[in-house]
Amino acid sequence: MKPLFVLLFSFILSLLTTKLVSGNFEITLSARIAMSVMLVFTAMAHFAFTNGMAMMLPDFIPFKIKIIYLTGIIEIAAAIGLFIPDFKTITALFLILFFIIILPANIYAAIKNVDYQKATFNGNGLRYLWFRIPLQILFIAWTYFLWIKS
Repeated sequence: MKPLFVLLFSFILSLLTTKLVSGNFEITLSARIAMSVMLVFTAMAHFAFTNGMAMMLPDFIPFKIKIIYLTGIIEIAAAIGLFIPDFKTITALFLILFFIIILPANIYAAIKNVDYQKATFNGNGLRYLWFRIPLQILFIAWTYFLWIKS
């Protein structure tokens, strides 16, 4: 739920700031800023809660800790890539793919009741998916908007 609040708060703050600075609501820029802030926010969890996030991956996946670090770095790189003119489009397309690829880890974590912040199996469980799947769809739709507006 925190990533959603970060995304929406950053978007509203960016909209208001661009209106004050330029006299116009810069929707695409504000959406890009908000997505970038949200990606940096979620990337921090990869470094702060590494062990718990590794628990979100099925046992058959090797190098879990390295994967968690790598995906955190990918999120930071994507946050930056959304602002580089030559990379905006490819970054948005990559993010859509990334959001699709990480959804199974969220489903697995819900099934296993993973609480990634505490690195326990006492998480919210399947009811979390009622929020997470629509959230993932929102992230994909948001990024698609950035792709078509690049």
